[in-house]
Parts: sequence; C-alpha cells; structure tokens
Amino acid sequence: MAEPIVLKDTILLLDSYSQNAIRLHESFLRAGCSCSVVVLEEDPFLPEGVMSVYDLFLGYFQEEGRQLGKPRFFNEIPVPDHWSIHAGVGEADYGRITCQHEEKGRIYYWESPKKWLVKTVDWLDGRGGVRFRDHYNRYGAVYARTCYDNQGREQGRTWLTAAGQEAIVENAVTGDLIVNDKELVKFFRHKRDMMLYFLNRAGAGRRQICYNSLGDPFWISGRLDPSSKRDILFWQEAVEEGIPESMQGILEGRAPRTGKVLLQKRGACGSWAGLGADGARAGRLGYIYDFKKENGHGSEALICTNSERIEHCEELIRAFPGMHFHIAAVTLMSPKLMSLDAYSNVSLYPCVQQPMLDKLFLCCDYYFDINHWTEIVSAVYQAFLHKQLIFAFSETIHNREYVADAHVYPVGEFDRMVSDVKEVMEDGEALERHLRLQLEDAMAEEGQAYLEALCCGG
Repeated sequence: MAEPIVLKDTILLLDSYSQNAIRLHESFLRAGCSCSVVVLEEDPFLPEGVMSVYDLFLGYFQEEGRQLGKPRFFNEIPVPDHWSIHAGVGEADYGRITCQHEEKGRIYYWESPKKWLVKTVDWLDGRGGVRFRDHYNRYGAVYARTCYDNQGREQGRTWLTAAGQEAIVENAVTGDLIVNDKELVKFFRHKRDMMLYFLNRAGAGRRQICYNSLGDPFWISGRLDPSSKRDILFWQEAVEEGIPESMQGILEGRAPRTGKVLLQKRGACGSWAGLGADGARAGRLGYIYDFKKENGHGSEALICTNSERIEHCEELIRAFPGMHFHIAAVTLMSPKLMSLDAYSNVSLYPCVQQPMLDKLFLCCDYYFDINHWTEIVSAVYQAFLHKQLIFAFSETIHNREYVADAHVYPVGEFDRMVSDVKEVMEDGEALERHLRLQLEDAMAEEGQAYLEALCCGG
C-alpha cells in the first residue's frame, strides 16, 4: 500500500463536495487557512487540492508532491487488437467498444467542459449483459472494478492501488469489507468504520477537524483521539423545528472533540437565539466571497428572465427614465417582451450568450429579481458577486440568501421599492449603506473572522 498522505494540522472533513462545501473550502483558502480537504463520498473526479477518503489509502492523490496522471480520453482505453472504439454521437450518451460489429463494452463519460473523459467502462458478455465495470479516476487509472452475476446483480467491488494491487474488497451482498494493509488484513462491517481506520492511519486524530454534517463526519470526529475539543461543526442547514439532538450534545459540552458550532445560513441564525443555544459554544460565520468588482454607482440595471412575466417591469422602466434597463434571456423573447424595445432606456438580449452576460454583470450596478418562474444563469448570486444592489418582490425572489431583507417588497408595495431605488440613485452614501446591508444579510465575511474561529475551536 502507499504510505499515508501527510495531512495538515486542520482537516476539512466533508460528506460530499457540494456547492455549500465548495464555498466553505473556498472561504478557507481566501482566508489563508491551510487545511487538508477530505471528502467521504466516493468521488474519483474531485478537483486538485481535494481528496477522497479513499485517496488516503489508495495513494492516488499525490506521489512525492507530483500528480500521477490526467483523465483518460475515450480512445485511450486499452483494448485487444482489431477492436474498435466509437465515441458516441447523436442521442447516445455513451461510447461503444466493438469487435466485428459485436458490442463488447460501453463507455460512460464524466460531466465536464472537456468532452469524452472516461468515468466508467462496462464490459459485456455474449448476451449483452454487464459482467464487469471499470471505474476510472481523475488520473486516468482504473481505481476500482465492480463485478455482476449473469442476472445483472452486483456481487462486489474491488479497489486497486496505483500499481494494480487489490487494496479493498467489498461484498455487495453482505456489505462486509476487507482491507489489505501491507501485511495486515482488516475486516469491517460498515464503510464508515473503514473510513475511520483510514483517517486514523493518516494521523487525523492529532489534527483539528472542521466538518459540515451531523452524519458520518460528526460520527468520525467523536471517535478520533479525544485529547482536545478543537473540532468545529460548520452548520449549513436551516434550524426549523429545534436543535438536533447531536448538536445539542455539542452545545452542552458532551461531544468528545467538538467545541463549537458555527451557523452559516441566515435563516438558521434567526432561529438560533430562541432555541436556547449556549453562546459560548455557538456562533455565526458566513462565507468569504470572490467579488468580481465594486459597485460603480452607475445607472445600469440588469434583469435576467426566461418568462415574459416581469412584475411591474414597464412601470419601473417609466419610473426611472435615467436608468438603463438591460433585459436578457437565454431563449427567444415573446412579442410582449420585444415590445419593450420601444423605450429608449431599454436594451433587449434574446438568446443571450455567456460572453455578453459576463459584460452585463460587469457593467450593471443594479439587479431587479422581479421575473416570475425559474431563475436563469444563477443570476442573483452572480449579481451579488458583482456587487450589484439587488431588489426583489417577495412573490418573485429566487435566492433570498443574497438579498437584504430590506430590499424585498410585496408586489403591493411597488411604490416603496421605487422610493428606495430613487434614494440610492440620488445619494451615493445611501447606496453604500444599502450595499453594506446586503453584505451583512448575506453573511459575507473577512479572512480574519475565519482565522479567529479556527484558533478558538475549543
């Protein structure tokens, strides 16, 4: 087996590399917090700098500080002479491996901007059934193989080292796992017990664990070396009906290692005080965002929509002849929307492409989240990152997390929205005050807050 990866003093332990997990990791990086990022979910295509818990044992993450390889392209799959590989075109979402027109295998791809990167290959028997599935990782290696019986039922999976040696064997029927660790053979009933073994083997018990779930990460934290209470739970969900029992144990000081809970969702913070949380062990900490620009105090406004129903749109255009409204859609626009082109302070962008959207987010300083139906292009989040002042109706708002409560109005209070927009357009100090309010409600943080939180974990 590969030697254990040397982990940093702080470990960010995540169930999966979800969007919230990514924002937490990026906040650590922007604050200059050095950490190792370990994901419990099996994910062979994690980005560089992030490792699966399996990497701790299989050794694919790094070798003497260098990357081992790159993702495998479809035509790089090893096949016998005279076999053919077809990428897959048209409606087919998989490639094919054939020999004299007989299908021998199917290639499934990883979702990536770069096409045709291999995720798995199914090898077929003479009847077209899957007998083996090879799993490829981000380094282009077969890191695991799943076998099936002649009825297509999964029988087990074997994980392989970079040298192709059997490292982990799972019985799909019983769930038992066997780990070959050099001269040791370890037996586990559950995957999380195996993960705990990998983390202990890598020295995680001597590190600070920061985690974002009361599932397996919390369970693992509670079973590592309990010599200090430095671990921190970053809670990224709502607190609706009460504090979860396991979190209550942290707040009462009963968790073996976790000394603090940090809330990262605005709604949870609003409920926190009324639930009797101990302020000594609970706090709030948002994210550090990568803002793209400062607000330029200009008079350009953006609306992104794929619906012709834009609440009070024409009234807003007439109320602010000095503001230029850019209305963008990734589809064709209806005649009703196209008729707005009659106003000199309106520009329309049907079937808008990404380069133009990028320019619009950069040039505009206001965003109106007033379109009905679904949000497109993560517009509210993008407006927030571009420091646009965001206004919305409670009936149309798509992502309240990034909009200040004071900037959300019932449709019936349109006149109040107009009054507030007029104030910030005429008074630069008022605009800056409202922008600060937007940042505060979105829980935007500075790097120092993260550094202090990690130092005060216990």
